[in-house]
Amino acid sequence: MIYSTEQTAEQVVTLEDIERASERITALAQKTPVLRSRLFDRASGLATHFKCENLQRGGAFKIRGALNFLLCLSDEERRRGIVTFSSGNHAQAVAIAADYLGVKATIVMPTDTPKAKLEPTRAYAPEIVFFNRLQESREEIAARIAEETGATVVPSYDHPWIIAGQGTAALEFLRQQPELEALITPLGGGGLLSGSLIAANALRPGIRVFGAEPELADDWAQSLQKGERVEIAPPATIADGLRTTTPGAITFPIVRALAEGVLLVSEREIKATVRFLLSRLKILTEPSGAVAAAAVLDRKLPAGIGSIGVILSGGNVDWDVLAAICGEAD
Repeated sequence: MIYSTEQTAEQVVTLEDIERASERITALAQKTPVLRSRLFDRASGLATHFKCENLQRGGAFKIRGALNFLLCLSDEERRRGIVTFSSGNHAQAVAIAADYLGVKATIVMPTDTPKAKLEPTRAYAPEIVFFNRLQESREEIAARIAEETGATVVPSYDHPWIIAGQGTAALEFLRQQPELEALITPLGGGGLLSGSLIAANALRPGIRVFGAEPELADDWAQSLQKGERVEIAPPATIADGLRTTTPGAITFPIVRALAEGVLLVSEREIKATVRFLLSRLKILTEPSGAVAAAAVLDRKLPAGIGSIGVILSGGNVDWDVLAAICGEAD
């Protein structure tokens, strides 16, 4: 696919692309359930529907984009192998998809990757190359490996095949709950939100769609306010899957054109939401996966919304991190 950042959202990825991706990935990706909670509704003031991608294969939505990308490669490209970079969920998804398709995978991961994401990735036997996220560029390392080996780089979010794959979560969600008035997703690189925006805009014109990110990782909020991509220092948020430093070149114009807004949540709000979801709903989410729910629970949405769909993007959390979160008082 040939694309540029000057194309409109509908030209970069279409509903048809997302529908084809949905058909393509059915052999491995799961149709995740939608859950409700009267206690959450009461606390948030909204009729809230949770799309449980924390129950997805690999524990996160990322398998959707990773598998779609690998299936779009030619036989020759798959024979040469792939290389990717990720702090965890995308790495695990690529490892699962590569193992399923018999493709050699090299994964560039930061040295501080949570064990809950590193060990499951290792289980699929990819080659793992570690880097220091404060001193080295994961993109440069992956590019060098690709040049030396002929492998194809699998981006974690900034590619039409990835966006189309991630958009299948919202496609599925809106077919399960077609009456939703609004939709919100966590926001890191923007692949999930971009795909969700394109699917929602095509299926339900007028639906209100939001992204949510940590206050400590507010590259999107700053970028949208300025009207151009802003780069921040590596953020120290507990939401490790959302530690991007700048929006994607492809995802940024899609979000800017189609999203109603980006909501910010504090570290305290993220932790409190992880505890609420676990103790009241018996749903385990990682901090990154709970960010969108935190924005709803803490009533950060604008007025006029009665029902909302929340994508719980992942559930891979280290036990020591979870223990620390659960040990804190609300």
